[in-house]
Amino acid sequence: MQCFVYKRLRRAETYVYLRAADAFDVLPGPIAEHLGALAFVIEIELSSRRKLARENVDEVMVNLDVQGYHLQFPPSAPADATA
Repeated sequence: MQCFVYKRLRRAETYVYLRAADAFDVLPGPIAEHLGALAFVIEIELSSRRKLARENVDEVMVNLDVQGYHLQFPPSAPADATA
């Protein structure tokens, strides 16, 4: 499955995976507004055999099939990391 990845410019480590290049119209209005400007990062071929750094590739592919996009948010900081 072909996939196009974009990063959110206002917040690090937030990514949007799309089935088609620049197909931002699949994003619901409130989500698109919240994300703001996006910059293209990479075009990749997804398969069940491919590993992604922070996401489950099978979950990403299901979201792309069902809704046309997948959102990747920054990892949560551990509660004790606020020292």
